[in-house]
Amino acid sequence: MSLLGLDVGTTGTKAVVFRSDGQILAEAYREYWESFPQPGWVELNPQEIWAAVQEVLQKVNLAAAGDPVKAMSFSILGEAVTPVDKDGNFLYNAVTSPDSRSSPQTEAWLKKLSKLEIFQITGMALHPSYSLNKVIWFKEERPEIYRKAWKFLLVEDLLFYLFGLPPTIDTSLAGRTMALDVKERRWSKTILELAGVEEDKLAQVMPSGRVVGKMAQGTSKHLGFSQPPLVVTGAHDQPANALGAGVIREGMAVDVTGTVECVTIVYDHPVLTQQMLDQNYSVYPYVKGDMYATIAFNYTGGNLLRWYRDNFADEERAQAAAEGKNIYEVILRDLPEKPTGLLVLPHFVGTGTPHLDAGSKGAILGLTLATSKKDFVKGLIEGVSYEIRHNLESLAEAGAGVERLRALGGGARSPVWLQLKADILNRPLATINVPEAGCLGAAILAGVATGEYSSLEEATQLLIRETATYEPNPESARAYDELFDLYRQVYPAVRPLF
Repeated sequence: MSLLGLDVGTTGTKAVVFRSDGQILAEAYREYWESFPQPGWVELNPQEIWAAVQEVLQKVNLAAAGDPVKAMSFSILGEAVTPVDKDGNFLYNAVTSPDSRSSPQTEAWLKKLSKLEIFQITGMALHPSYSLNKVIWFKEERPEIYRKAWKFLLVEDLLFYLFGLPPTIDTSLAGRTMALDVKERRWSKTILELAGVEEDKLAQVMPSGRVVGKMAQGTSKHLGFSQPPLVVTGAHDQPANALGAGVIREGMAVDVTGTVECVTIVYDHPVLTQQMLDQNYSVYPYVKGDMYATIAFNYTGGNLLRWYRDNFADEERAQAAAEGKNIYEVILRDLPEKPTGLLVLPHFVGTGTPHLDAGSKGAILGLTLATSKKDFVKGLIEGVSYEIRHNLESLAEAGAGVERLRALGGGARSPVWLQLKADILNRPLATINVPEAGCLGAAILAGVATGEYSSLEEATQLLIRETATYEPNPESARAYDELFDLYRQVYPAVRPLF
């Protein structure tokens, strides 16, 4: 019997079926799109999400029919919340994390509690992105929808309901709502009372990796399962990625370089200090036992190289076509060996943590007439890596340090970028044998919950191994230490200009 991991993201859904030894038996993906009905509003159509989920499950079940799925679980985008009535009708689109319509409701919290009090209860730095503030918006701005709503569901709990099971949310995803008591790992009565939101309008909370039940027979048949699978609580996407990368002990972290670059670190106790709050780091339950996770991110990651590709890489595009190679391989080859000395502030779409400054802009300092295209390219990825180092040092100062990183995403396919990152971060960086970490993390949760593996430790030891390790080059690391001291001065210096 096989295990299925379902990864539901902001722009698409992927399903992967794994054999118990980690071999991929089948995979399928379908895209969908966000809508922007007003400035600052960002929504997803839950019908389109459900259609995508049905399609990918039908496809992988057909492809893996020889090894039927025993159990499944989820990796889920955070914060997106949908009102549903008692008959299962969607009353509104899913309001997603970047949506800022609930800014007035967010500010109103400061008349009830301080930011530190909210943080120490929920682990979340007060912000419009969190689900509870969107629910309050419905109550105040769309009262007719609030009255009709049986539940306000995030995508995981919504899928449990659509699969014929009680709406259930795991503690890591519930932590992204700003309604969970992060220490008690249950809905906070204090927060919900102050919000004026009834607890029975939310899903039941369970730890990650718990069996909720068997999928309804009719739904199971429609989705192509040979028999109803057990459905298991999953995780917010970043903890799912971390589990799929084998991150199960304090001091470990995973660095995912996609469009956005995100580092997820885990530790044994919640770090709910003023310093963590001041730097906008969230603290929420991890998928293992009583552990906790924090995410540090930069909105400009791999998209900075894409920007270069689209605007400056005509020559590289022609070379890639002539040689039959990936254009990014051509862009990143023959880079200068030594640090460029350029200081690129990678705030091309504002900042992520620790600043969360949507108004900041990118800056490139240190250009001369001797600067080449290859210097420019390397300077771009140096800047992205400086920003991640800034986050790692900020976290360490706040009591959440990182000893070892594992790399995932598009950036993890480039040895050049990996070595540069190890030099700038002055930490070893390892690649792993896992191409679909989020889906694998979900499948591991399903496997442990149903006895396929005895523990998360056994599963990760069996399925995940490091394939290469990039150690910092001492000479380069020393040079980057000096440049990083300068880099930390760039944002405060240029911020007044924007």
